[in-house]
Amino acid sequence: MTRTSAPVDAPAPGAWEELVTAALLGTERRTPPGCPSGPEAPLALLDAAAVETVRRRAGLRPGRAARLPDPLAEDPRPLLPSAAARRLAMLLADRPGAGGGGRRGTAPDLMELLPQWLTTANARGYAPPPELLPALLDAARGRTDLRPAALTFAGPRAVWLARLNPDWRFALRATPGGGTTLPHLEDTGKVRQLWQEGLFAERVALLSALRSREPTAARDLLTTTWATERAEDRLMFLDSLRTGLTADDEHFLEQALTDRSRNVRATAAELLSALPGSALAGRMAVRAGACVAVDHTGDTPTLAIEAPHECDPGMESDGVVPKPPAGRGERSWWFGQLVEAAPLGTWPGRLGGRTPQEIVALPVADDWQAELHAAWCRAAVRQRDAAWARALLGAPAAPEAGGPGAVSLAERAKLLGTLDAAERGDWVAGFISAHGLSEAFQLLGVCAVPWAAPLGRAVVDALNIARDAGSYPWSFSGVMGLAERCLDPSEASTLDGLMAVPDEPEDASPGAGGYWAEAFQRLVTTLRLRAAMQEELGAARPLSPSAESADSAESTESADSAD
Repeated sequence: MTRTSAPVDAPAPGAWEELVTAALLGTERRTPPGCPSGPEAPLALLDAAAVETVRRRAGLRPGRAARLPDPLAEDPRPLLPSAAARRLAMLLADRPGAGGGGRRGTAPDLMELLPQWLTTANARGYAPPPELLPALLDAARGRTDLRPAALTFAGPRAVWLARLNPDWRFALRATPGGGTTLPHLEDTGKVRQLWQEGLFAERVALLSALRSREPTAARDLLTTTWATERAEDRLMFLDSLRTGLTADDEHFLEQALTDRSRNVRATAAELLSALPGSALAGRMAVRAGACVAVDHTGDTPTLAIEAPHECDPGMESDGVVPKPPAGRGERSWWFGQLVEAAPLGTWPGRLGGRTPQEIVALPVADDWQAELHAAWCRAAVRQRDAAWARALLGAPAAPEAGGPGAVSLAERAKLLGTLDAAERGDWVAGFISAHGLSEAFQLLGVCAVPWAAPLGRAVVDALNIARDAGSYPWSFSGVMGLAERCLDPSEASTLDGLMAVPDEPEDASPGAGGYWAEAFQRLVTTLRLRAAMQEELGAARPLSPSAESADSAESTESADSAD
């Protein structure tokens, strides 16, 4: 049944809002504009709304066209070889945990090989296939450890795409300046303009880029606005001076010691203490030297410690934090800060001309050894002093190296970072040969990749010993995961004998031999896959010596995914 009604005159401005209000309140309480009251009011309201809806739709003016995206910058890098592109697609298609359960079987964990693939591709200077960029950015979105290498490989396209898809906005945050193109550093006018008018991220990116090329110019630029910067910004800008830190920065850092921000003062003091010839380092050497002396009254020379009894204004102005954290005594807290800031080169002269090894070997009275050695460890890491690092590390086969001792495993890992890659690997290999794998995971994480032959053999031998002992491989899953990513792929052929199921001793865990065989099969399969990856990436574009060095220095993945 069709109902007809009289034409509705054009409503006055705001009529639509009136109709909505009448519909919400009800026609009994509010008569719609231009409609009769009474029983016909609801139908009249609907008619009026229908007419107004058509009128509104018909009368819409075309919207202003959206601005086209900026043209994509050219990527001058050569495109990835086709075999390597297929391999990347395979790695990106893998999904962690697809197999379910705790038993991994013999299949390689492809997602754990993606970071290494990206590092190698970046070292060789390849550009990605455009069609794989969405999958790559999705993978980096889910794993923050992938982002630096993934964004380097993706190049300018990553920022361009991130502006179009909110899911990939992390690329803008991870890129200094949000992808903003920095001016040529030789253009001092534009550099100064960006420094004075740019966003914070742009200014950080500019200062970091300038510091890496012209340290003095970067420091001079910072001084032009230092007094007007916010405290949190001053802290971030000051941290950029770690790059290329030299004695020329001392005057500026001494001024920063008087900053109104405690964090800025502490960072300035830390940077000055990394300059052994600075005035602050000299002041700290005097203070620390007054706390440590050789006591000859006993049968054996012993280091006697007299920690500070107060944190005087001079100490506090030089960056010593007066209030200790919970659980720490004040005197030991002040003492540790003085020793770690004192130049290590002053100790032999103050302690009877002894070498670092001889100083570290001296007994320390009154249970101060742990505090003293821990402070020396921090100083060796801060000052990059390999001689003191060797002395504090000691012999890898020494009994105390595998236990708590005066230097913890975390401190040993940091000390190893001051040594060259070959010496680092040899020390960890000796540690594993003497103490096994139970405490080695943290130390293996600082070794250069791929592992040198002695280190690789030590790890495999220790795994083999654990298998012969009848334990389950799950106890060593972290080390096994590292081995899959860090052993030299050329070692695969030497492991074939470990893939067979061994005869299990009577006291072995049930089924352990079969699980070990699976683990070694997966290790060998992964090593051969890594060898194929390297060949695919290197066939058309061999590594330069500098790229070889960068490739060998690749860091290992976090322990979170290794288990």
